[in-house]
Order: sequence, then C-alpha cells, then structure tokens
Amino acid sequence: MADLQDELHPPAEVGGLPQLLGAVPERCASGSDPDADLLERARALLAAHPVADGYSGLPWALRHLPWFDLEVGESAVDTDVPRLREGHVGALMWSLHLPEGLDGDRAVGATLEQLDLVKTVVRNHPEGLRLARTAGQTTDARNCGRAAVLLGPAGAAALGDSLGILRSLHALGLRALTLSGVSWASAAGLTRFGEEVLREMNRLGVLADLSGASDATVRRTLAVSKAPVLFSRSAARALRPHPANLPDDLLAELGAAKGLCMVPLTAEQTGPTVRDVADHLDHVRAVAGAECVGLSGTYDAGTAHPQELGDASCYPHLVAELLRRGWDEAGLALLTWGNVQRLLRESDFTAKAAQQRRPPSTAKIAELDG
Repeated sequence: MADLQDELHPPAEVGGLPQLLGAVPERCASGSDPDADLLERARALLAAHPVADGYSGLPWALRHLPWFDLEVGESAVDTDVPRLREGHVGALMWSLHLPEGLDGDRAVGATLEQLDLVKTVVRNHPEGLRLARTAGQTTDARNCGRAAVLLGPAGAAALGDSLGILRSLHALGLRALTLSGVSWASAAGLTRFGEEVLREMNRLGVLADLSGASDATVRRTLAVSKAPVLFSRSAARALRPHPANLPDDLLAELGAAKGLCMVPLTAEQTGPTVRDVADHLDHVRAVAGAECVGLSGTYDAGTAHPQELGDASCYPHLVAELLRRGWDEAGLALLTWGNVQRLLRESDFTAKAAQQRRPPSTAKIAELDG
C-alpha cells in the first residue's frame, strides 16, 4: 500500500471553491439542450436536493495517474471537485471493483490497496471531499460544502470466502458489496454460505449490490435479505437489452422489496442521449415506484456516456429533461437524494436490530458448501 501513497502528492492549499453556476460548459452542450429556464430550475432544485451518485470508478482511474489535484481540477478524469460542485453532486459511492482475473489473496490485497488509496485521496482534498458511512454523515458533509464519499461497492472476491474479512472491510468503511463472480453467488444463485454472507452483511449494515448478479442470485437475495438491496448500475431491459439491465418482473419485485435501481448514465446501457436516460428513469419509476429509482453516473469507469452527460458536471441537463417531462420536485428529490438516504437509514436500522439478535457469524465455506 505504501507504493500507492508514494504516488500521491498533496495538492496545493486552496480556499473554498465557489459554486460554478455560470455558462453551460462545452462538454455538456448539444443542439438539443433544454432551454435556459429549465436549466435554471434544474440548478435551483439540485441546490436543495443534490445528487447522490451510486457509482464512481474514480479510485481505479486515479491509481494510474502519476499526480493529480482534484480540488483545482483534473482533466485526465471525468470527476473533480469543481465539476462535482457544478453538477450539484452531494454524495457518491466510490467503487472498489477490480479488473477481472483477480481472485483469492490477490483480490483481498488489491481491495485493501484501493481502500488505502481512497482514504489518502480524501485526506489530501479536505476542501472538497469527506468520508461518510451513514445518512447523517452524508448530510453533514453536504451541509459543509463537501461531497460525501461512501466506500463501495467492492467485488465479492474481496472477501476471500471469509466472513472475518467482511467484518474487517466493514470496519475500514465498506458500505456495499456486489454479489457476483464467486462460487457462493453464481448463475445457480446463492449457496448456503452465500446466504450466510448476506445475513452477516445485514448484521453489519453492508448493502447488497446486485448489478451483474444472476437472476437466481437476485431472487434469492430479495427473499433472504432483511435490508433493502440496490442495483448500482442497472437500467430497464425492456428499453435496452443489456445483460446488466433489469426485466420488468425483477423491477416489480425490487419495488415490492423497497430496493433501489440506480440507472447508469452510459451509452451502452441507456442510450446515446439524455432523452434515452430519461426514458429509462420514466420506465423504472413506472414499474418499481418513485421510491426505488436513483442515479448512477458511472463516471471514470471506462464507459462511454451520452453526449449531453459527458462528466459529473452535467446532471442539471438530465434534471432539466425530467422537468420538461413533468416530474415534480418531490419526485426529483427522491431520485437525486432521498432514495439513497432512505436506503442507508434502513440498512443501519436493520443492522442495529440484527446485532441484538445474533453474534458475528463464524461459519466457514467448507462447512456449509462442502
């Protein structure tokens, strides 16, 4: 981990950066932008109800830069403090996912390095970023003019099939874990050990992320989990047949379970324009309900974005399009901020109740799965 810290150089000290509410940047502009009135209404709404972004690939992107300064601005990535402020992003989940092929001890070690990197980055950018774990801490960070950084999702391989490692990652701040890519959460669904992992996640307050999980894993998780689940990067399969998108029957089940589908701003999953993204948001809201839809920028995750949504500063364009379609302030407030806050609060409530009923699990995969 020391090699990662050696690559980081603390930024020069700067004062608090003002809100950047001026002209629309060229990277967000297109011939079909909403008119100025809608953009101003969108900015005013986001000032009161900022975006809680469900997925940022920034940690892995920063790992490959020799030097960066997120508070002044960093052109090599899609996310920095000025653009977070311009886009009215109040909180974001920083992915700890790893490249494919890492498993076992290598996955555990690389995840710990990612955690170390994130904490170093946040510590070196105190004017713009603040680590948070709970709904209250994310609100406190926003009220202080910082973007709250929540740790996760991490890949299930990061556990090394050990519940003790899960508890250690939680103690370091992990807030979400993706249930896919391991023997106990596969195309066949959750094994007995997988169900025990989920119960321990509920006891700790670690959210289950089901984006990319098999339908069998999704359904079993919805049946077993006492806490609400999320899909950190999933849109509507009825509109675009991407494997990570959700069919209507699963969206309906997710709505009944009061989970959260966070629609990604990616051309591959939602389409090439802001209107395509809005179509998915309309569809998910219609099928799962207004309390079960959120936003996932997926910036710096190696994916192409709709031309009107090129980086983290462009959220006002999406909100303006939703205003054009008749979304009211209450519905937009749930979409941008309220639904993520509810998910965090309910997860913490479930964890406190579970900790009174059961001690930490000592189960081993060999005992349960053979």
